[in-house]
Amino acid sequence: MRPTLHPRLANGRFGDPALFVEMLHRREAVLFDLGDLASLSARDLLHVETVCISHMHIDHFIGFDALLRVNVGREKRIRMIGPDGLIDAVGHKLRGYTWDLVNKYAEELCFDVWETGGAAARFRFKTGFAREPLDQPFAIPGMTLDWAVLEHHGPSVGYALAEPLHVNVWRNRLEERGLAPGQWLQTLKGAVRDGCADDARLPVPGGEAPLRELRDLVSVEPGQKLAYATDVADTPANRAAIADLARGADLFFLEARFAAADFALARDRAHLTTRAAGEIARAAGVRRLESFHFSPRYDGAEQAMLAEVNAAFRVAPPDRPRIG
Repeated sequence: MRPTLHPRLANGRFGDPALFVEMLHRREAVLFDLGDLASLSARDLLHVETVCISHMHIDHFIGFDALLRVNVGREKRIRMIGPDGLIDAVGHKLRGYTWDLVNKYAEELCFDVWETGGAAARFRFKTGFAREPLDQPFAIPGMTLDWAVLEHHGPSVGYALAEPLHVNVWRNRLEERGLAPGQWLQTLKGAVRDGCADDARLPVPGGEAPLRELRDLVSVEPGQKLAYATDVADTPANRAAIADLARGADLFFLEARFAAADFALARDRAHLTTRAAGEIARAAGVRRLESFHFSPRYDGAEQAMLAEVNAAFRVAPPDRPRIG
């Protein structure tokens, strides 16, 4: 299966949290957290349509201005979701600028913002980003997004992004039938994912065809799942909630702020150690663990930090002091 989700840490394992996830064939990207975004190109940022915020500490939210600036003057809708208080935080960011020239633009930039507690609001460029009511549920077309509200020094939200089904095109069958690849394949994939009836007529090069005649061009497999959690205390409740959220994930991005020997410091700062991260990922049964948000105190010791994470992830550890 060629994966749909292609993630990369914008600032490596030591920098501000910002996970950029491109979606294959969709010209669309998801950002988990908005740390420093200087390493992302304008093209990258223009593809962002969904932003998932863990919490609004400065190293997770400072990049909002970069995302805003590159999209001003463009027709765009950006979804944002995060903990309670996110709507006010976005509103304050937007009100920090003067929008007296908005009438000179034909394009509408819109931020739709949801909080995990249920509140939602819309901010539109044409109104100077005045807060408006939003009466629709959060959704990413063709994907599911689950979340868990975890404990840090306050709430910190973890996420799991997944495609319900992965529809793969058989290129050799296209060639056998003389069908050129193109955008029509995305329509076909969507029809299969959405469970359309066999008699539904779909576009093909040079005309139309019923879905029943096209099903053999694709195969259907379980979809890819990616989980993300950072800035969380090592407590039994957090461990259970994170493991449930990430259960069976193909890729799990989980913070490991402190080395195993510094568990007391991790406890005081409400973060995970390398050992805790590995243990949680192992309990969740994830396929691949990517640890990040290492403290700068371990600069130059990245491989040692990764070794501690992987030791706990791959091998059941003996009894040891727990944090929390």
